[in-house]
Amino acid sequence: MTDIPRDISPNAASQTTPGNRPHDGGVLPADGKVPKLHPHRPPHPQTEERETRRVGVEIEFAGLDVPAAAALVQKRFGGEIAEDDPHRLRVESTEFGAFVVELDARIVHGEDAGSGEEKTVDLSKILPEDVVRDLEGAARDTLGRAVTGIVPVEIVTPPIPWDELGQTAALTDDLREAGAKGTADNPLYGFGLHLNPELPTLDARDIARFLRAYFVLADRLREEIDIDMTRRLLPHSDPFPKDYVLKVLDPDYAPEQAQLIDDYLEHNPTRDRELDMLPLFRHLDEDRVISRLDDPLIKARPTFHYRLPNCDLGNPAWSPVVEWNRWVRIEELAADPRRLDRLARSRRRRLRKPAPLRWLDAAKAKLAR
Repeated sequence: MTDIPRDISPNAASQTTPGNRPHDGGVLPADGKVPKLHPHRPPHPQTEERETRRVGVEIEFAGLDVPAAAALVQKRFGGEIAEDDPHRLRVESTEFGAFVVELDARIVHGEDAGSGEEKTVDLSKILPEDVVRDLEGAARDTLGRAVTGIVPVEIVTPPIPWDELGQTAALTDDLREAGAKGTADNPLYGFGLHLNPELPTLDARDIARFLRAYFVLADRLREEIDIDMTRRLLPHSDPFPKDYVLKVLDPDYAPEQAQLIDDYLEHNPTRDRELDMLPLFRHLDEDRVISRLDDPLIKARPTFHYRLPNCDLGNPAWSPVVEWNRWVRIEELAADPRRLDRLARSRRRRLRKPAPLRWLDAAKAKLAR
C-alpha cells in the first residue's frame, strides 16, 4: 500500500490534522475559512478534435423542491425556465446549454408509459384520451408531492468546460445557503454526485488504461471520500467484481474495442458500478451493448459516468471541484505508463492474496501513515 499515491484529494489526508476536517471530502484550514478551489488541469485538456473537454455534473439533494432549485440555477446561470411536467423543469438558453432540475424518480414523470407492460385497467378503453391524460398527470403530480423530501431532487448540468467547473462550486454554495441537504445530513440520504467527463481519446487501449488507473486508485478514493453507509448498502455505486479488476490490471491486457466492450458486459451487465462505462460503450458500439443490455436509461455519450462521490453539501469546503480534482489524479496516473504499470502489478499481486492477508496489509498500511 505504501506505493499507492497518498495525495488523491487536492488537500491530501497527510496534510490534515484532527479538528480541521469537519466532514469527508474538502478540508477546512485551521482558521475555518473556506478555501477557494480551482479545477486542476488534466494531462489531456482537449478532445481529439482539439476542443476543451467538458464535464457533465449531476447533483442529488433534499431540502428544496424542484421550482426552488430551478430558480437558483436560473439566478446563477441565467436562461429561461420551461416545464416538462410539474416535477421536471429545464433552465434553457444558458451559456452552457440546458440544465435539468427534477425529482429523481421515473414514475412521477410518466416514463413507465409505453414500456409494453400490460396495465391492470386500461382507462383509454372507457374514457376519452384527454381525460385519461389529465387523470394520469394529476396522479403523477400527487405522487411527486408525496415523495418530495424522500426522493432526491437532481440537478443535471449540460456539459461544462473543465476549466469552468468553478461555477458548479458556486451553485453548490447557493444550494447550501438555501437549505439544501446532502448525503451526511440524514442517515437515509444515499445521495451522490456524478461526474461525466468527456474522454480525450476514444481509442480502446487508452480507455483500458483509464480503467486500470481507476482500479489502482479505487480503494484510496473510497477512503478519501468516505462513502456514506446508506450508499454502500444501495447498489448504485457498487465496486467492480474482483475477476474483472484482475483482468484489467493484467499488464498484457490491451484489448481491441470489441473485446473491451464484451469483457465489460460479461462481468458488469448493470449500470450499478462506481465507474459506469455503459454510456461510453453504447456511444462506441450501440448494437453490441443493447444486444446484451437493452436498458433505456443507458444514454449513449462519449463520457465516463463516475458515480462514486457523496454529495457532501453539509461540508462548506466541499464542491464538485473537489471531486473533479480527485478524478484528475486518475487521469494523471493513466498518462504515466511506467508508474501505472508498476502500481497495477503491485495492486494485482495484493488482490490475488487470500482475504485475511489483504486485510492485514491494509491495516499495516494505515498504521504506517
